[in-house]
Amino acid sequence: METVRNFQKELDKLLDGMVERQEAGKRLFLHSCCAPCSSYVLEYIRTYFRITVFYYNPNISFETEYQKRVAEQKRLINAYNAQETGYPIDIVEGDYEPQRFYDIAKGLEGCPEGGERCFLCYELRLRRTAELAKAGGYDYFCTTLSISPLKNAKKLNEIGERLAEEYQVSWLASDFKKKNGYKRSIELSTQHQLYRQDYCGCVYSKEERERTKQKNDTGVIKTEC
Repeated sequence: METVRNFQKELDKLLDGMVERQEAGKRLFLHSCCAPCSSYVLEYIRTYFRITVFYYNPNISFETEYQKRVAEQKRLINAYNAQETGYPIDIVEGDYEPQRFYDIAKGLEGCPEGGERCFLCYELRLRRTAELAKAGGYDYFCTTLSISPLKNAKKLNEIGERLAEEYQVSWLASDFKKKNGYKRSIELSTQHQLYRQDYCGCVYSKEERERTKQKNDTGVIKTEC
């Protein structure tokens, strides 16, 4: 029988060990999908790591949507840095290259959300994160994606650990939706008046979300992040 891993407990153990050994301040290259998802993650771990947020999301199909989301990410980081709580947070904005997403999604356009197309999208973003984490001499790399109830934390960690071995940079195991992380991200989004999208980013997720809305009498649907 396959052992079910508790990624949150693994992270807790790592963080406790860092405190005991007085190792806080290691450098983390953190991929972020959006400001709302990063809100809790940054609040949670910025006292342990010197974080550089890597905003790289070629899956976002519309440039206006991309620009709106990256602006909110930068605004949130500025707000956090103004609080002077924990280490200062830096940001690196990756290239906006949606064709890379369309290339990996070819043939999987009709795949439902949460399936193989999404797994390839995870790897597309995490691979670039690992590459730059290695080049920049970071101690760890990670992603905020696991905070969403609609994202597969097991698959994200599986991909991250495989890339960690390939690039020889440590992966930070996590499942940020645990410990009420998702709930806290909603609270923080309200507090900072963040734009919260109701689809992941790609045209296929947007189309699926619109179909779901049409089936819902109220037109109200749970947001993606």
